[in-house]
Amino acid sequence: MTAFLYAKFIVSKLVKAGHLAYFAGGWVRDYLMHHPSEDIDIATSASPVEIMDLFSNTILVGLSFGVVIVVVEDHQFEVATFRKDLAYVDGRHPSGIEMSNPTEDALRRDFTINGLFYDPIEETIHDFVNGQEDIQRGLIRTIGDPEERFFEDRLRMLRAFRFSARFGFPIHFDTQEAIRDNADKLFPAVAMERVWQEFNKMAVYPRFDQALIDMQRLGILTIIFPELQEMHLNDLKQRVMIFPKFPLHTPTILYLLELFTELSLAKKIEMGKRLRVKNSDLKMIEFIHELFTTITEEDHALQHWSHLLAHPDSSLGLSIYQTRLQENDSLAFSNLLIERTERLAPHIERLQGHTPLVNAAHLQEIGIKPGKQLGLLLKEAEKIAIERDLNNPDPVLNALRNSSAWIGLS
Repeated sequence: MTAFLYAKFIVSKLVKAGHLAYFAGGWVRDYLMHHPSEDIDIATSASPVEIMDLFSNTILVGLSFGVVIVVVEDHQFEVATFRKDLAYVDGRHPSGIEMSNPTEDALRRDFTINGLFYDPIEETIHDFVNGQEDIQRGLIRTIGDPEERFFEDRLRMLRAFRFSARFGFPIHFDTQEAIRDNADKLFPAVAMERVWQEFNKMAVYPRFDQALIDMQRLGILTIIFPELQEMHLNDLKQRVMIFPKFPLHTPTILYLLELFTELSLAKKIEMGKRLRVKNSDLKMIEFIHELFTTITEEDHALQHWSHLLAHPDSSLGLSIYQTRLQENDSLAFSNLLIERTERLAPHIERLQGHTPLVNAAHLQEIGIKPGKQLGLLLKEAEKIAIERDLNNPDPVLNALRNSSAWIGLS
């Protein structure tokens, strides 16, 4: 059975027990837009206790907000009681809820395209917010007064850009103006972790570039990144215009780094930490900064190039760098990479396999004891092997004995 049939089974059981029950929100929107979706939420007049009494396998998510997870054959469905939110006090969450009806439940939601219900038994749409009309028109519009919707939940401002990026729908003028008026109220109501989540969701859509342009134009991007205060909108447009050329599955952090090309590595790391990115993203920031610096400063040693080309993210980083180049420069850069990669191939392979030409055993055999000295000599041996393109340990050891590293430490 498909998720649809399992969800329909839940609705049927609720209806037979005397309750109203519909599919709600995003699935209905995607259904009307002919976008297949397995993520089905259900809204019902049944209380959480009544839901748990009807179904044997449930997970109580939040009794105070009327949400229960119903599990059917390893499929999980969020089943929520129709509700009306009470006053919002922190710019993110209501102080409480009241059980309500489908109309009031729809009116508390964020955007018209997300405020629809579908009855899978009667196969009918229930639209109390003109969501179908806005889907047909291709428009992101808040339900009711945008000022009120954003006062209730500041995160909705970022969600507007995400839905715009996903569907290619412009944001309604009134909704735009409310974002402009409330951008400076994003923090502290919204945690930076939630901002980063929204960026990650936006980045998978082909219009992430336009989303960032719109965020800058409406003043919310500079609230998140004060470093962009002095950046002209046209400059930002130039930076994001290469996004469509980025490889598939490019990490979000690499898109955002294009906005901060002038910053030092320390400032980029600071920006990443402020966004609460993962440690792997911080390491990616460091690697990409080093890679681009090496490319632009052509006097770096072959040893440095070998380490960069051996890095697992080198192909991704080089592809992104190449998107910045004009056609002639891109061709020249491709030729340079081919030459460097072929020339350094044996050394890159050894670095990737962690099999140095001269290892600790070689040095211990000639009397070097474990410790700091041995480590320094191993690095010097690697440098000699790469710079002189040696592929046998004996000539490397001979050259090492005559190096300043050996003389200074022996």
